Amino acid sequence: MPQRPLRIVTYNVRYFGHALRGLATTRSSVERIAQRLASLTPLADVICFQEVETRSLRSTLAFRGTRTQLESFMAAFEHAFAASKLVFPYDAFHFRAHTYQFRSTTLYTTGLAVIVNRNRLHVEGHNVTSPHSITHHHVARLKDTKQSRICAHMRLATSAGLAFHVFNTHLSLPTPFTREFWSEKEKMGFGLNQLIEAKKLSSFVQAHADGDPFVVCGDFNSAPASPVYRFLTEEAGLVGVQRELLQIDGSPRGFPTAGFMRLRMHLDHLFGGNGIRWVDLAGTQPFGSGPFHGLSDHVPLIARFEPPPASKASSEAV
Repeated sequence: MPQRPLRIVTYNVRYFGHALRGLATTRSSVERIAQRLASLTPLADVICFQEVETRSLRSTLAFRGTRTQLESFMAAFEHAFAASKLVFPYDAFHFRAHTYQFRSTTLYTTGLAVIVNRNRLHVEGHNVTSPHSITHHHVARLKDTKQSRICAHMRLATSAGLAFHVFNTHLSLPTPFTREFWSEKEKMGFGLNQLIEAKKLSSFVQAHADGDPFVVCGDFNSAPASPVYRFLTEEAGLVGVQRELLQIDGSPRGFPTAGFMRLRMHLDHLFGGNGIRWVDLAGTQPFGSGPFHGLSDHVPLIARFEPPPASKASSEAV
């Protein structure tokens, strides 16, 4: 019997601090996001988070404890399964990006996370200890103050031996230190620094996928009509699930995935390559609606996909 498609979630969780408008992590945010993800049917096989801390003043000010932020989430996630008398199937991996300190006090940290359903997938490799840097430093003297941007990489395989790669990332905001920033009406995805980071990301993906099927996801801070999105889909050859399945038509704000006050933006994306077949987007809803409403300043993209029947990686593993 053929296996059902794999399900992936990509979600900027805003370090679980949306309940306090980003000032600090709260227990309620951690628990509510865990409960929503535990209630997905079918369950996600891969969950990719952006904006996940380790431990800092921001992550512990309102949420006391000795665990890292991801450990706290996983404890809440496991509790949500236990409450429904279900076996917890997930393993989590954290990819550190940046630490902001004042003297001996860690003010806040940044990072990515990938959570894998061990009942459906095997982890064959990752770059947890050395996430790939894609940061572009436009102003050299501000290098130490700029938030680092990375790409997390996981090599996974199904029980049938079909191998594929997952790349999780979070691009910078457009830099204001260029003339183009002030001359363009649209900003998100039009920054020169963002385009350079997208090119670094693409090079890393192509080098490490090496012809095998892959998924790239994250918060790209870029609209579908932007140069960043056009580069990734037209020059790099990535297939965006929302466009492939006709959920978007390329307009900048046609399907908002993030919001700030009354502003609505499409910033989050999910791409595939080297034979990944997108099946559906069941569970994906625009910002302002759905079960994840109010839990972050982003909503998750949720999609199902199938790796191709055979790949170089899977054939070598036999």
